[in-house]
Amino acid sequence: MSHAVPESLRYRFLEIDFASPIVLLSGCVGFGEEYTRVEGFSNADCGAVVLKGTTLEPRLGNPPHRVYETPMGMLNAIGLQNPGTDHVVHHILPALDFSETRFIANVSGSTIEEYAEVTRRFEDSPIDAIEINISCPNVKEGGVAFGNYPEMSARVVAACRAVTKKPIITKLSPNQTDIKENARLCIEAGSDGLSVINTIMGMAIDAKTRRPVIGNVQGGLSGPAIKPIALLKVHQVYDVARRHNVPIIGQGGITTATDAIEFIIAGASAVGIGTSLFYDPMTCKKINAGIAQYLVDHGMKNVTDLVGSLRLTA
Repeated sequence: MSHAVPESLRYRFLEIDFASPIVLLSGCVGFGEEYTRVEGFSNADCGAVVLKGTTLEPRLGNPPHRVYETPMGMLNAIGLQNPGTDHVVHHILPALDFSETRFIANVSGSTIEEYAEVTRRFEDSPIDAIEINISCPNVKEGGVAFGNYPEMSARVVAACRAVTKKPIITKLSPNQTDIKENARLCIEAGSDGLSVINTIMGMAIDAKTRRPVIGNVQGGLSGPAIKPIALLKVHQVYDVARRHNVPIIGQGGITTATDAIEFIIAGASAVGIGTSLFYDPMTCKKINAGIAQYLVDHGMKNVTDLVGSLRLTA
């Protein structure tokens, strides 16, 4: 039940009421119902759920293997398997319980026009906000990722901004030279919030067969292994975001309340949970309790008091 979440964790994110700073990340919880079958799990324990990446037309995704466990994380190359925007809007969204939590669509595409069209179709839906996955490959530019080039990222954001009044959150890629410049241009193009970071590209090789383990050869690395990188990126982007009053969803390897607290101190207003759900579906309850206790121990009334409180000098 939602009342189980401590009052000190409730706040407004992009003018949306969040019961908790926890956001369940895209691709890790299906279309919002993935973990609701687990006894004791409730979407009400988190502030929002980001739905699986959605493209205009249905996609079957990449060939197997799609997932591979690494010593401190997970490689995945699902390939945006999804039933297409119209199916999500007309069949999946009506079945979601919007009284439990907030739901955020994740928009993906292979052209700027596709991003804009998917966003437009979500505009007339009950979805609370739209996350733009700019790490997708641009087919018109030979497959380069939109998110690795600030100007291209901004063009995607601007196209989506033109067709929706809903809050836009841009998911920034760590696989680029200057994430601060990317953040600045995306904000100027109309992004209301930022997700920092997406997965880091990696690969795995089967030494016996001398073949790539992942069918797509490369995949996105998530989990505890990327936490130090993600933490630094949140700290770097916060410098830009706070000047524009733009909130950050910090994500990358968060498995404990301490991890979440570190991201909030670095500048995140919300924290994304993904890979850790695969081995501990109850992690949200534990993280909520841990953050709430930290606030009590440090004399803070609300989680917003902790955001960006990093002390760089003694």
